[in-house]
Amino acid sequence: ARADGGASAAHGDTKYYRIQPPEGRHHDSLWEVAERHLGDGRRYKEIFELNKDRVQPDGSRLSEASLIRPGWIMEMPGDARGGELVEMPDAAPNVSEQVQQQISDYARSGDHAQGGGAQGGAQGGGDAQVSLPEQRPAPTPANPVTPATPVPGAGQEHATPAAGQAEDSFGLPEALLAAPLLAAGLLGALGRRRRQAMWQSALGAVGGRRGMEPPTPTGDAQDVQDALLVGADPEGVRLLDRSLRGLAASLAAESRPLPVVYAAWMSGNGDLHLQLAQPAGKPPAPWQQGQDQTFWMLARSDAEGYEEAETAAPYPGLVSLGTMDDSRLLLNLEAVPGIVSLSGTETDRAAVFASVAAELATNGWSDRMTITLVGFGDDLTPLAPNRIRHLDGFEDLLETMAAETRQRRGALGAAGHDSVLTGRTGPAQHTRWAPHLVLLAAQPSDEEALQLAELAADAGRLGIGYLVGTGGTDLPGAAWEMEITGEGRLLAPLLGLELEAQSLPVAQQRAVVELFTDADPGSGPEGGPRRAANTPPFLVDISEQGRPAVYARLVGSYEIIGLDAPDGERSALLHEALALLLLHREGVHPRVLSSALWPRGVTADVRDALLERLRAWLGTDPDGTPRLATDASGRLTLARSVVSDLDVLRSLYYEATQGRGVDSRQVRGRLLTDALVLVRGPLLADRPEGRYRWLTHEIVDAQLPLLVADTGLALSEFHLERNRAEKAIEALNAALRTAPADERLWHELLRATHTTGDPDRLRALAADLVDRSGARGVPPRTEALLDELLPTWREGVAAAG
Repeated sequence: ARADGGASAAHGDTKYYRIQPPEGRHHDSLWEVAERHLGDGRRYKEIFELNKDRVQPDGSRLSEASLIRPGWIMEMPGDARGGELVEMPDAAPNVSEQVQQQISDYARSGDHAQGGGAQGGAQGGGDAQVSLPEQRPAPTPANPVTPATPVPGAGQEHATPAAGQAEDSFGLPEALLAAPLLAAGLLGALGRRRRQAMWQSALGAVGGRRGMEPPTPTGDAQDVQDALLVGADPEGVRLLDRSLRGLAASLAAESRPLPVVYAAWMSGNGDLHLQLAQPAGKPPAPWQQGQDQTFWMLARSDAEGYEEAETAAPYPGLVSLGTMDDSRLLLNLEAVPGIVSLSGTETDRAAVFASVAAELATNGWSDRMTITLVGFGDDLTPLAPNRIRHLDGFEDLLETMAAETRQRRGALGAAGHDSVLTGRTGPAQHTRWAPHLVLLAAQPSDEEALQLAELAADAGRLGIGYLVGTGGTDLPGAAWEMEITGEGRLLAPLLGLELEAQSLPVAQQRAVVELFTDADPGSGPEGGPRRAANTPPFLVDISEQGRPAVYARLVGSYEIIGLDAPDGERSALLHEALALLLLHREGVHPRVLSSALWPRGVTADVRDALLERLRAWLGTDPDGTPRLATDASGRLTLARSVVSDLDVLRSLYYEATQGRGVDSRQVRGRLLTDALVLVRGPLLADRPEGRYRWLTHEIVDAQLPLLVADTGLALSEFHLERNRAEKAIEALNAALRTAPADERLWHELLRATHTTGDPDRLRALAADLVDRSGARGVPPRTEALLDELLPTWREGVAAAG
């Protein structure tokens, strides 16, 4: 690091240093000032403590060790040494009279500054944890430490389940249990992928079993899925997204620009703190100013009042790095003024890179973005094919980013915007300015790093962010430097940070990718899910001899036959626990059950007491076998004598289409008719408000309508084979009550109605279908079918209109 042109002076026994303007790609930093003049970069904290909150020549104040500006003056410790240090300002030939006056004025602020500093942080000022927001009315410490565990409301959820119990953490990777935002993003994206796969499979099926059951994960993939279910905090993601969009909408309403945000802190008490690059005035209500002008804070109670805002995501580049005290830090990667470097061993760096990439690819507080990965050993594209792209090497990256940097600079200039933040408000907000985040896991050479740093000189305003790995501690051109240690600590001395790092180790990374590839309809033969078609669902004996001991009706209102009603106080929890187990015949991990029933957390003794009551309630089979057991992996499983109507529905359809019904037309018709009779409404139709929230993680809400539609279609085909159009129409209408959006049912209903030879009835059905389609209009395939069956249907619609 060079110190050319530095101006330092002694005022009595006190020395001063003037922050220098950028020289080429190099920016002055307190770490380097301490390294040059105190012999140890780690002593930057002393310089920060001497100068924090003092008014600088430009009227602003030092609030973060990482945020210093050219022209600022720093008081130095008395033992500071170096070629630029002189006794008096007027003894330095390169120091102007203006600078001398600034130093003199600054010196007079010293006593005031020291008094103010001690006032705010005498207990912990020496720690210089300057990036952490102060906790709001704290019932705990007086220390100005930071807030924020996982996400709003998630702190207790991940802390309370008694992790000390050996069975609690059996098989579940702690890295994902401690990453609530990442887990929520992955879980949401996985659910969407599985639903999409089922719909694609349904629409593409011509005949036979289409494999609508998604694969049941095994091994590491099952452990990872359970960890996602336990660790995820979708409510925290929802609040973060609404809070940020609500802030953007409020600023736009006041014709104010979005401030540059370097970081967000999620606090244990639910507060959200935004750390601004510089003061941006008073925040719009209900936001409040934080501990100083560079912090804006939103209380959880105010965040819960936000409705969905029709505005672009303002800070999509926020990504979790880890926790400090009870706070979770999200760094805004696209706002960093240059490159962020990450040093450490290759394995440790890879785990951090994978976590950052996976969260960016699936987070719930963004709309669109591009994530370019270079030097990644494993392909992460399955997580988000529309976002992630892999490049082979640095040359490809440099060529790609040079072109995009030129394009973005030109586009900003043509639009008259100073940064992408300006372009994220107003009429064009949803069509441009999506971030492009580059993760370079492979260490570049010094020359390559400098080339990249040159490109990244104004990346922050262009919406481009760079995270670059390095084996050493010094990457040329890096603006911010971080280090991941073998103990899982993420260190950033210039930022005053020492975090418990969030990571995604290689074994969990591969298991996550396996979950997504198994759900991908394009990853297996004939476009079906890779293992789904060969994985039959849980099947029950549908003969009279197979009558179950306990029968639960889930399709429609929830009823249980074969058990005495439990006492009123605990009835709701016991019913909910049984429903979860019935929907997961492969078994449920005790921690998954805990997080489902008690989203905000529960102690192990309370959970174990519930399980004992559930065992006692379910009882044993005649041979003494408990109906609730624990398998070799520690998961809770139900005996085959405990059955739900959903199990029976699946079994009847399976037997009709792949079992006995294949060779017997009469059996097929009876089985399909019995199956459709079981459908009494939506799943758990009368569930109490506030309970069964775990269903948002399930895909059964998509499976059930597809299963009912398939049953209705098969029964309709059965009747039309014998020209029983009215029976076919009856079956299709029954299925439509549960699956009204299934286009296949409408197509077959049109065909069946056409076979009746009643054009008025067909016209009435067409009019009803057009009316249901609303502003979206009739789907193209339905329109084509109407043209074939009823060429005059448009005239009828026009006449009705």
